[in-house]
Amino acid sequence: MIGKVGTGKSFRGVLHYLFEGRRQESKELQMQELEKKQVEVFAYNQCFGTRLELVREMIEVAKLNPDQSKPVFHFSLSFAHSDAGKLGLQDKIDIVEKLAEKFDFKDHQYVVVAHKDTDHEHLHIVANRIGFDGKTASDSNSYKHVAEFARKMELEYNIEKVLSPNKFLKPEQRVARGQRFDNRKEALKKHLQVAVKQSNNVQQVKQYMEQRGYKVELGRGIAFTDAQHVRFKGSQVGYAMMDIEKKIQQEQLLRQQQEQNRQAQLLQKQQEELKKPQQKEKEKQQVHQHTSSIGR
Repeated sequence: MIGKVGTGKSFRGVLHYLFEGRRQESKELQMQELEKKQVEVFAYNQCFGTRLELVREMIEVAKLNPDQSKPVFHFSLSFAHSDAGKLGLQDKIDIVEKLAEKFDFKDHQYVVVAHKDTDHEHLHIVANRIGFDGKTASDSNSYKHVAEFARKMELEYNIEKVLSPNKFLKPEQRVARGQRFDNRKEALKKHLQVAVKQSNNVQQVKQYMEQRGYKVELGRGIAFTDAQHVRFKGSQVGYAMMDIEKKIQQEQLLRQQQEQNRQAQLLQKQQEELKKPQQKEKEKQQVHQHTSSIGR
């Protein structure tokens, strides 16, 4: 399980994203985005209603501590492909309740939302860091705590284990993890080298990598997730989007040059073949002339 956490200023922004997806240029595109997200609300705590009602309720409570500029907690919990079907609805709710206890917002407002727009299960939890008593749930060392929480849940629910971020591991664990990380990067890099050589555009690179088990994200940049759910940005292995496009152009120019050289060599060979009969005839004439001069 991969756990992520962030704090923010706007309940309106994060809840709009969770309920309706990224903001689109038109109502039609926004409806398509909403349909793609396949939003499902799993649980409410100390709040209830539509997106707008939730926003209003959470803002009202956040006003109890006006000095706190970031009242929003946003967690995401992602489960591995191999964990599909292992956890029931109640299991997921229980995990969220344990998360709320871990981060001290169990009595605060929060909503749990599931999206089905990816091929692995994941939950989003939006919580109000401000309680009804005006006190704020701490976000100190939150990245470390969410990693520890994920490892604990993996053991408790027998789901796939994922390594914690390197900075939260013991020194001896960091070396082993670093080696595995580097091996994955090298494997990804080798696949990309072949993909670029064989492709005429980025879409063909994407298809090649997907055939080899990678999940490919295309947007302003490019990212790859391997079979062990380890994600790399293309820039981490020297294959950012611009690098890939540049390398493809270079490969195309190289292939064109090689083809031109091949055609030139073929033409030269053909010309040499055409000259052979002429050369033989010339040599024959020279021999005849030489023989005639000797006879005289």
